[in-house]
Amino acid sequence: MMNQKTKQQAQEEILNLVKDYCNTYHNPKEYHEGDRIPYASRVYDSAEMVNLVDSALEFWLTSGRYTDQFEADFAKYLGVKHCSLVNSGSSANLLAFMALTSPLLGERAIRRGDEVITVAAGFPTTVAPVIQYGAVPVFVDVTIPQYNIDINMLEAAISDRTKAVMIAHTLGNPFDIKAVSAFCKKHNLWLVEDNCDALGSTYTLEGKTGLTGTFGDIGTSSFYPPHHMTMGEGGAVYTNNALLHKCVRSFRDWGRDCVCPSGRDNLCGHRFDGQYGELPKGYDHKYVYSHFGYNLKATDMQAAIGCAQLEKFPSFVERRKYNFARLKNGLLAADQDGRITEKLILPVACENADPSWFGFPITCQNGVSREKIVRYLEEHGVQTRMLFAGNLTKHPCFDEMRTSGEGYRIVGTLKNTDRIMMDTFWIGVYPGMTDEMIDYMVRMMVEAVNAQ
Repeated sequence: MMNQKTKQQAQEEILNLVKDYCNTYHNPKEYHEGDRIPYASRVYDSAEMVNLVDSALEFWLTSGRYTDQFEADFAKYLGVKHCSLVNSGSSANLLAFMALTSPLLGERAIRRGDEVITVAAGFPTTVAPVIQYGAVPVFVDVTIPQYNIDINMLEAAISDRTKAVMIAHTLGNPFDIKAVSAFCKKHNLWLVEDNCDALGSTYTLEGKTGLTGTFGDIGTSSFYPPHHMTMGEGGAVYTNNALLHKCVRSFRDWGRDCVCPSGRDNLCGHRFDGQYGELPKGYDHKYVYSHFGYNLKATDMQAAIGCAQLEKFPSFVERRKYNFARLKNGLLAADQDGRITEKLILPVACENADPSWFGFPITCQNGVSREKIVRYLEEHGVQTRMLFAGNLTKHPCFDEMRTSGEGYRIVGTLKNTDRIMMDTFWIGVYPGMTDEMIDYMVRMMVEAVNAQ
């Protein structure tokens, strides 16, 4: 009779088989010229798959030990005190905004009708929480070729109802953190950094270099497959402010007042002796709700993948920077007669910033058709993307507000925002790209321009 395996032996055998399976069947495909080049893709190896199966074998499923590990390791990487793992970057933005509506913040809490300065040239879920809550987004224009908020419009956007600035670092390019931070400090405004497309980007302020997402009051990240690292789905909210962290956790975890993690009871030692609202004294603290919250936690299986991705992450950042530089230098090298820069505006990093680029944005000029450039690239295997919403206020979700003239404000004109909507697109620089792929994209871009 065969000896029965111990649980640990069986687990080790399974995980070794998973490692072999991944190494055999999930090797990156060799690139051949003409193969489709996506704007983004997952970069992983057997470590992610082994972690995923290890978590599945444990079958805890909801947030657990891998979640605890990821939150601690990610906070350490960022250099912040508090991190909350959530189920998406959009949920991270929702929680970051909702935390600022908490009554615990007193007079600084955002209330319905209060205003939040932002931009329309971006992804909708930076703005959606503001509208859904009943606050008022105040849109200002952006600059080209940085594609970030025009800081010269900030003072014009302020009103006696302004409570916050909530903006993204576009495609990894940091906005002018020095100017925006100074503006927020001057007017006692919250600053939310949507860092979903810029993880690993750095900015130097007053001689000190830090990671984007850590300069404001709250930062957010996304771990959707195209992003800088992935869990499949997933996101994070982070802050150095203990009170904001408490608010984020409450809104993430059903709005409850209790801070005990799942599966642990009476961590504070006062589960049955508190007085809350008009509840009877001693009502079970695990079922006391201080906010109207949600359940936006990630699973431990997602966190397990994230733990493996985070170990690789510094190399991802360096490769993104390398690919961006090779792409831009290749286009400039091909620009001997000036035809490229005459027809295309190439991206420029914000001053004092070192971007971890999410993509390579390009704006057509001097009568060049974006449609023709994009069509040529797509027909030759280079995937393209628009710069997200272009001008968010032009989308069907704004139809009712545009008709009524209520629900948002525009300060000045959105001239550059509209131009982005008409003339801008981007291509990828993700870390799985090879030199051959980058060089092919350069050639296709040059051919597309010369065909105009």
